[in-house]
Amino acid sequence: MASIRAFARTARQFTVPACQIRPTTTTTATTTTTTIAPGFAWQARPYAASGQAAPAAETEPVFQELESDSSLFTPPLPEDVKLLTPRERATKRTNQLPGSRYQYHPPKYDRGPLHPVQSPPSSDPTARDFVPGPFYAPRLRQTYQSTIAADLMTLAYTHTPPGEKPPPSSSGPVDRLRRWDDSSPYHKNRPLRPPRGGESILRPLERPITFRNVPDLRAITLATFVPQAAREPDRLVVARAVLQAVTGVVPETTKVKHNVAHWGIIKGQKAGCKVTLYGPEAYELLDKCVHLVFPRIKDWPGVKGTTGDSAGNLAWGFTSENMALFPEIEANYSMYPAKLIPGCRVFVETTAKSDRHARLLLGAFGVPFYGKLRD
Repeated sequence: MASIRAFARTARQFTVPACQIRPTTTTTATTTTTTIAPGFAWQARPYAASGQAAPAAETEPVFQELESDSSLFTPPLPEDVKLLTPRERATKRTNQLPGSRYQYHPPKYDRGPLHPVQSPPSSDPTARDFVPGPFYAPRLRQTYQSTIAADLMTLAYTHTPPGEKPPPSSSGPVDRLRRWDDSSPYHKNRPLRPPRGGESILRPLERPITFRNVPDLRAITLATFVPQAAREPDRLVVARAVLQAVTGVVPETTKVKHNVAHWGIIKGQKAGCKVTLYGPEAYELLDKCVHLVFPRIKDWPGVKGTTGDSAGNLAWGFTSENMALFPEIEANYSMYPAKLIPGCRVFVETTAKSDRHARLLLGAFGVPFYGKLRD
């Protein structure tokens, strides 16, 4: 009951005399009529005969700070104010707006971590090396994330029994350079000697596969070499059109590095083109090769097991007849001269550190290998 009485007491404060209702005035050519709200009729009647103004309705002190007008309604604009369209406002502007108002140019060079002006990260849209995307998830990429990545960890698992030391390649850095025997005082502070043998290049060590370094596809490069382009420039045009149709990227023209007399080419001539794909585009190209091109090649045994550079990068080649099996070329085969379609070499770059892990990755994708396998 106390709550009902409190509500009634509060409702009495909002009676009609306490509300601020503005009278409406209607003006015509001859008379002026003022309409007063019905609630104010009895209050204004005693003052009508005497001509005195009616006192203003008193408001409770609690509600004096409240605004009488609602904030949901915007006041009407005066008739003399005219809004300009953006086009008219731009034409009447005398000074041009600064370019920094709309665009930000990051620094062109990286001057170190202590420089006050730093380049934004590659994920920032204002960065110079920003690449938008990914806009879609390739089917082969989804298969890798759901199945292949976990299977590779199982296939390449290296078990170390308790109490035994792990192999040197997985325990830490290995010193593969030879030290001097200190038989001469001049050996001090000399750089270490390379390993024995004719090959002085140190290949990366094969690390055990964990959840941190599961092999993945990094990039695919397609390159073609057309030595006849020095005499027939149309061959280079067709080669670029074929690579662009297959990959969807404008190829880069390559030049001859050395003079070859029996081919009739001179150093500096344009005689080839190449294109490199990353991310989803690389997965799409590998998917087309595995499911559309490889099955249609007649008497094709697969990719040689000896391919690779001992660093996790594999390669194979396509002849001119094989290039015509790509769906982009086959759909518009009449647009390309059959005798001018070149072959190409395909280089697959992976994050693996050995050819064995790279073959496991591509074999899981569906690339067949034959012959002797070389690690």
